[in-house]
Amino acid sequence: MFTRFRHEARAVAGAVAFALLAVLLLTPSACGNDWPQFRGQGALGRSDTKALPLTWSDEQNVAWKTLLPGPGASSPIVLGNRIFLTCYTGYATSSREPGEMSNLKRHLLCLDLADGKILWNTPVPAELPEQERIREDHGYASSTPVADAERVYTFFGKSGVFAFDHHGRQLWQTRVGDQLNGWGSATSPVLFKDLVIVNASIESESLVALDKQTGREVWRASGIKDSWHAPVLVHAPDGQSEIVVAMFRKVRAFDPAKGSELWHCDTGINWYMCPTPVAENGIVYSIGGRNPNGALAIRAGGRGNVTASHVVWKLNKGSNVPSPILHNGHLYFAHENLGIVYCVNAKTGELVYEERLDPSPGQIYASPVSANDAIYFTGRGGRTVVIAARPQFEKLGESTLESNRGVFNSSPAISGNRLLLRSNHALYALGSK
Repeated sequence: MFTRFRHEARAVAGAVAFALLAVLLLTPSACGNDWPQFRGQGALGRSDTKALPLTWSDEQNVAWKTLLPGPGASSPIVLGNRIFLTCYTGYATSSREPGEMSNLKRHLLCLDLADGKILWNTPVPAELPEQERIREDHGYASSTPVADAERVYTFFGKSGVFAFDHHGRQLWQTRVGDQLNGWGSATSPVLFKDLVIVNASIESESLVALDKQTGREVWRASGIKDSWHAPVLVHAPDGQSEIVVAMFRKVRAFDPAKGSELWHCDTGINWYMCPTPVAENGIVYSIGGRNPNGALAIRAGGRGNVTASHVVWKLNKGSNVPSPILHNGHLYFAHENLGIVYCVNAKTGELVYEERLDPSPGQIYASPVSANDAIYFTGRGGRTVVIAARPQFEKLGESTLESNRGVFNSSPAISGNRLLLRSNHALYALGSK
């Protein structure tokens, strides 16, 4: 009797161990290589890897390449050994064959980080009618997901915010507005404690916080106009957390737990705001505008109108689309049309240099990333120019994918020694195999 019980206990323990191992293998786990949201940890676009390649081609330094079911401008994110990415199918995937709007679907994909294999593909039908045409080939999947240890959250504009588990099962959906725009919907969600925070400027001129578990709306801040970027979490000098949004003529900061406005600042940039601000050591750096461009640094932690008290510096240089990189006390950004890179002293606002990229990457919509003291600027056709991340301009490399005739609107992600770069056609893992 005792022997049989011992054998049964061993069998049960073995089954439990096997089940736990299966769960561990199937579930992403957080690690130092994670890039869990748009622009990675802290939305800074930076990685501490030392092994990222400086050059590649369609034949060289490609660890793997995965053809995608459809196009999209969203960026890949990484959690553990999994990549999450969105795309769309069924409508307007080709100018030659627009298709029927009733067939429009968004997809959340999960890929294996090691080999790029698509592990699952969850389609989501669109709430109709959608915008009939999206300008500049941005398409219907421009918002980058965000992930935590339990779920992946996506934003599909009018169709709403969605939560999925790591097996691709939809858990909830919440609509945050129903307005449309010719430029489409593009802002990416971020996480704060138990909240998913979404910039729904296009859909309802609102910043909206949802409960991560249920999708229930927790708070809503109104008056968010002409803002096209992911909200940014900032740690103010007083220890207060802030959620910051740049919009037409203003930067505004809110209490991320309650949604009440903490401060606002007049920027003098009379244009919609696309670049995602960056923040470090209690300073918010925001660029934007078209003609003229502008950039400014604002000290966080204020209250009310801080235009006269908390602006550290202003500069009449900027960019309309790609976000900046902050590295070792300097701010770097590229003009989206001119192919000019600017380096600014982050403390004083002094323009250190402005240099033209050669060869030109063409129009730049992707936000740059940095690693190993290098900054990567990718043009819309597929050419990437790499420069040194230091206040002396130096080109370190240039590379081209898809014969520079592709559609690369997505910002890269970094995981380990690989640069993840997506086009409308494929997802590339660039680096050693």
